[in-house]
Amino acid sequence: MATLVTFHAHPDDECLRTAGVMAKAVAEGHRVVLVVATRGEVGEVPEGFLAEGEQLWERRVQESRAAAEILGVARVEFLGYRDSGMMGESTNDDPECFWQADVEKAAEQLAAILRDESADVLTVYDDNGDYGHPDHIQVHRVGLRAAELAGTARVFQATFNREFMQRGFESAVEQGLMPPEAAPKPPENVEFGKPEAEITAAVDVSKYVGVKRAAMRAHPSQISEDMFMLAMPDDAFAFAFGTEWFIRAGQGPGITETDLLAGL
Repeated sequence: MATLVTFHAHPDDECLRTAGVMAKAVAEGHRVVLVVATRGEVGEVPEGFLAEGEQLWERRVQESRAAAEILGVARVEFLGYRDSGMMGESTNDDPECFWQADVEKAAEQLAAILRDESADVLTVYDDNGDYGHPDHIQVHRVGLRAAELAGTARVFQATFNREFMQRGFESAVEQGLMPPEAAPKPPENVEFGKPEAEITAAVDVSKYVGVKRAAMRAHPSQISEDMFMLAMPDDAFAFAFGTEWFIRAGQGPGITETDLLAGL
């Protein structure tokens, strides 16, 4: 049995980026640990969604734990930093936010968990944090340093396959599976994911898309039923989320790996 540690910025990120490999690892008898840097305090929530006196972070922590149970995660840890919000917002300046965290100190927090778990594999994000979110970029920086400190040699950077994603949305619109206005478009001057040529690992998680979708539904404060991810027909969802993409330094060129835990 190997141990996979997945490091994420906010509650719900785990479902969108690595839920498939997490569920796959559990199904194959491995141990999965989820570490979340923040409690998602700056997320948006519909008016009236929270109970009287309830804080958003409280709900989001509950949602992460519920999603983790669905995925079969053995341990969930929060590092305790505050959500930094989107890049350029005033919340980036909060001294308690993850974007302002000392990388060495935060890395040691994560490294302590990696050592305690004798982690075999760690997932982080790519160097642009998928789309330039400050907390996601910090996950990349802190995660790589933590792996160095703990001696965790196998580190995968979760990312989106930019060309695959664009092809998928175009195909869904052409087939009438998604109206053109529903196809998400990145904001101007923001790059999502990485070019296909930079990706070194593609994991087929199509067997686990049902579990992945159920885990997404465990985050109703952030992922409502009418959002495109849950509103997609089953076939379109399976196409869009049935593969998870990663970059591993020293691998490639091209996709050379299809299993994060191969050989362990």
